[in-house]
Amino acid sequence: MVFSFIRGQFIDVIEWTDDSRDTLVWRFERYGNEIKYGAKLTVRESQVAVFVHEGQLADVFGPGLYMLETNNMPVMTSLQHWDHLFNSPFKSEIYFVNTRRFAGLKWGTQNPVMLRDPEFGPTRVRAFGSYAIRVKDAAVFMKEIVGTDGHFTQSEISGQIRNIVVQKFARAVAASGIPVLDMAANTRELSGIITEAIAPTLAEYGLEMPEFYIENISLPPEVEQALDRRTSMGIVGDLNRYTQFATAEAMRTAAQGGDSGMGAGLGAGMGMGVGMAMAGQMAAQGAAQGAAQAAQPQAAPPPPPAAAWHIAEGGQTKGPFDAAALGRMAAQGTLTRATLVWTAGQEGWKPAGEVAALAPLFAQVPPPPPPPPPAG
Repeated sequence: MVFSFIRGQFIDVIEWTDDSRDTLVWRFERYGNEIKYGAKLTVRESQVAVFVHEGQLADVFGPGLYMLETNNMPVMTSLQHWDHLFNSPFKSEIYFVNTRRFAGLKWGTQNPVMLRDPEFGPTRVRAFGSYAIRVKDAAVFMKEIVGTDGHFTQSEISGQIRNIVVQKFARAVAASGIPVLDMAANTRELSGIITEAIAPTLAEYGLEMPEFYIENISLPPEVEQALDRRTSMGIVGDLNRYTQFATAEAMRTAAQGGDSGMGAGLGAGMGMGVGMAMAGQMAAQGAAQGAAQAAQPQAAPPPPPAAAWHIAEGGQTKGPFDAAALGRMAAQGTLTRATLVWTAGQEGWKPAGEVAALAPLFAQVPPPPPPPPPAG
């Protein structure tokens, strides 16, 4: 009767209902850690129960309903040397490990990541995103991370995982060779690279990362401002035309500053000032264009048109011929000093030998031989 009372004092139902949504590990609390032999253990889906006996990990139970007896506790049996008829309570710690996915955890680069961009050269980038973790090996997780913590939450390890993520991100981005401007279109590829790089480290903790997202990659503010200016220049196109348009708009706005009184005077003054500025700008542009034209070398005038010559022989005219053709004819003897020639602007036909423009043609041609002496 006494022993029945004592046995009834020990708990016979062991379970954990998690409503915190933040707890990774919870230790089953029992004064003296006394568990009744033959008690019922309920392990729900997304849970694992870990038995620790005298500081040594004894058994791991997956989802299901168990009777804590020697036939389903082989490790505990070997540790306790139980007899099958032994019916006394045993002292062990029972930890429930949450194996569900903890999603929506945040990460971000506290300091910019240095990298060498093919377009901008050495630059810095920042990034942030989210990830999810899950306990993959409860025994390893208990040994490496939890220890004897009776209420272990994901916030206790998220900082350490965030440091690992940032470190792997920095290495992956620096080694990827992806230009900064193309990273937004390649976040999925980068996420895969980083997840693969993180997996071995998390496995040492008994964890895995089923989700990893890069939500934003940004440049330092000064680099973004320079990039915005560069983009604006590309949109504006012709800077001179844009300046004239902006000046004309300023004049129109100033002229509408008021219809009477001080507003009208102020508007007229502003319009006059902007108009003078515009006139000065246009004058400066005209002077710059004049200077540029003066600096350019002047093209030589075109050569005068070549003279065309006509020849009269036997009552007929031939031609026209240029100076080169006449030179060949003079060398061949078909053009002599006595040959009659004419060109535009000349008064009548003249012997070629009397035309000053054709005199060089006969410089190398000997005159006709003298007549032979009389016979005597």
